[in-house]
Amino acid sequence: MIMAWQPQDEGLRQIIQLLKESQSPDTVIQRTVQQKLEELNQVPDFNNYLIFILTKLISEDEPTRSLSGLILKNNIKSHYENLPQTVTEFVKAECLTAVGDTSPLIRATVGILITTIASRGINTWPELLPALCQMLDSADYNVCEGAFGALQKICEDSSEYLEDDRQNKPLDILIPKFLQFFKHSSPKIRSHAIGCVNQFIVQKTPSLMNHIDMFLENLFHLAVDDEAEVRKNVCRAIVMLLEVRMDRLIPHLHDIVEYMLLRTQDPDENVALEACEFWLSIADQQICKEALTPYLPRLVPILVNGMKYSEIDIILLKGDVEEDENVPDREEDIRPRFHKSRTHGQEEDNNEEDDEDNLGDDSSLSDWNLRKCSAAALDVLANVFKEDILPVLMPILKETLSSSDWEVKESGILALGAIAEGCMNGMIPHLNELIPYMINHLSDKKSLVRAIICWTLSRYCHWVVGQPHEQYLKPMMHELLKRILDSNKRVQEAACSAFATLEEEATTELVPYLGFILETLVFAFSKYQHKNLLILYDAIGTLADSVGHHLNKPEYINLLMPPLIQKWNALKDEDKDLFPLLECLSSVATALQSGFMPYADPVFKRCISLVEQTLNQNMANSQSPDQFDAPDKDFMIVALDLLSGLAEGLTTFIESLINGSNTLQLLYQCMQDPLAEVRQSSFALLGDLTKACFQHVHPCIADFMPILAQNLNPEHISVCNNATWAIGEIAVKLGTEMQPFIPIILGQLVVTMNRQNTPKTLLENTENFLRFLSVAPFLKGNWCTSLRNIRDNDEKDSAFRGMCQMISLNPGGVVQDFIFFCDAIASWINPKDDLKDMFYKILHGFKNQVGEENWTRFTDQFPPQLKERLSTAYGI
Repeated sequence: MIMAWQPQDEGLRQIIQLLKESQSPDTVIQRTVQQKLEELNQVPDFNNYLIFILTKLISEDEPTRSLSGLILKNNIKSHYENLPQTVTEFVKAECLTAVGDTSPLIRATVGILITTIASRGINTWPELLPALCQMLDSADYNVCEGAFGALQKICEDSSEYLEDDRQNKPLDILIPKFLQFFKHSSPKIRSHAIGCVNQFIVQKTPSLMNHIDMFLENLFHLAVDDEAEVRKNVCRAIVMLLEVRMDRLIPHLHDIVEYMLLRTQDPDENVALEACEFWLSIADQQICKEALTPYLPRLVPILVNGMKYSEIDIILLKGDVEEDENVPDREEDIRPRFHKSRTHGQEEDNNEEDDEDNLGDDSSLSDWNLRKCSAAALDVLANVFKEDILPVLMPILKETLSSSDWEVKESGILALGAIAEGCMNGMIPHLNELIPYMINHLSDKKSLVRAIICWTLSRYCHWVVGQPHEQYLKPMMHELLKRILDSNKRVQEAACSAFATLEEEATTELVPYLGFILETLVFAFSKYQHKNLLILYDAIGTLADSVGHHLNKPEYINLLMPPLIQKWNALKDEDKDLFPLLECLSSVATALQSGFMPYADPVFKRCISLVEQTLNQNMANSQSPDQFDAPDKDFMIVALDLLSGLAEGLTTFIESLINGSNTLQLLYQCMQDPLAEVRQSSFALLGDLTKACFQHVHPCIADFMPILAQNLNPEHISVCNNATWAIGEIAVKLGTEMQPFIPIILGQLVVTMNRQNTPKTLLENTENFLRFLSVAPFLKGNWCTSLRNIRDNDEKDSAFRGMCQMISLNPGGVVQDFIFFCDAIASWINPKDDLKDMFYKILHGFKNQVGEENWTRFTDQFPPQLKERLSTAYGI
């Protein structure tokens, strides 16, 4: 009955016409066609027409047939559950008949369709895998290749199902089958076979591990394959095996390294890239140094050579265009920016670096390529070998840096930057020659050379700042500032980023040069196109963070603030360029302190408006999601962070802005937002407002404290950190009024203290709060007395652990009330073993500290029942 369906000629003609029209470049026609296709989805057998055109209508051109299949794929993804069973069965049957179509494009489309259906529940298509497996043995190449293409997609998308014991582990049959085809005469089929098996290496799938020796034997047989795609898959397999089955590769490691040296120079760049990944992976293995030391003289030149821009790179980067500052940016060239919420603590963790920035590469080349991989490999190997790599590398650098070929010279400068972290100690003797070389070449005629020098110099900023200013810092700073005003946009970007790094390293060392720096950065506002303007905001914000209150001088404020406020006024509330501008203003407001007062009122009001708009939009969306879009909460987050910056900078002066506003009511809503980043910024603002104007926060404490307590889960590190910090600030202000809130807070803080791998900042904020509690007067006799009256339970357990933690931080703080602590300990019927051990150590530690005579005098005050209980339970 399934095959009885036949299309009507008129319906078929109309759908084919629509498919042809949809290939028109005219967007109006495309929209009309899209609307008609959506309407046709209401027709029950529309999808039958689509599969018929794909699989049966061989008189039609291949692009139209393939498009029909892709539309069907989208329909299945969107409406699979609603399709009549007769339709899905018809589509499945037709797919299996067309697996071996003579057209590679149609076979590929059918494969995509098959895996899309399979991903919705391969168990509902029981005949699929046996059918495809059988087709692998077909003498017809098209059938075999089509089946393999479909199976490779299924292996990629449905690997968990294939490993499932409940499904009789199809892989137990498939893996040996795939391995048979590693020696097939067709390179395409060999490549498919390796591609299928490669999907299961990282998971160490038992079905594959049981055949690991056969896999390796067949894999090594393909190492010298003529087909680039096969060699690429071989390299990919070896890299994955390196991570999960190093034990099986060690006996062959010499041959593998030789092979990868060869393949990293493969004429096919895709193969070379896969091979280059090997050096990144082996650097993570303990055996790396031992394995690669003999090969460094051959490996390092290969990596440096791989760092040269390829011809296609230079074309994509418009490397021959030296002046483009007046060319407007295309919106698609501007990468999305993600705001990083404020974190409070004594020391922020700044380990999250952008991998692409680490490679000194241009953001226009978004794809991972051989140049980036080679630079990354040299970077990680420099971290493994340290200065031991330099005897091999320095002669290469000397040669490349003196080359008259700008592409070779540029690759040498990239290599110099790549080794900076790993080889810094070994490079120091060479820097008095190399730093002036780079400073002088910042005026190189090639923009790509000027750009890479900016990045490489930034990698050595830490050393430069520690040297006499006249020798390196001043000339480097002056030349970088010139490059910030370069006529090439890529150089502007690189110089701005490098200068931000210099600001972070130099901090207040830049104070004597602030006037000149600000003049340059402000002038850049008039030169920069859209993309670099966003990077300029970051450089200004970093400068403010680095020099702090030294920026609070009328001449600096009059230079800096007008262009920032002009941009602030020009941007609409829904413009995402507000993100970097608000981040910048947050840093500037904190640095300028009272100097920001003339600008504070409009900035404050707009921030409040942004928060309010986002909350209202969110409420509308939650009530009527079909009618209202969900808001972009980053607008609210950056606004909260700028309010924090105002509070931190203006301190008590912000009181006049908070007074009469609805800031605290909005903050109460934000603190309960499901998005962690919103809560993180909310708690930062709460802490800053507590410090700046506690009189406004005080009436809300009873509402705020339970929310803070709920966010002391260290699984959300930054949220927990800011909540802990805010609680500490509130506790300092509240004093004895803090007592009612201790029971809901203390237990979770103790969990944080005892948790492994708690970040330093969070640990310090938690310790500071517990140390404050340990000297607080309300934690003396009264609190111990209240705890003794609670029956044994988890809350009591947490509270006592907190008390023990506080005593360990400040043993002297409990001396005056130690009798109450002893009485509270004795109230326990059955404490957990580790808690009982804490009590034992504190009691015996106290006794040892005061001496036997004083201890006897002290315990003579105890009631007999208390004395007996402590003696029985703790031997004291």
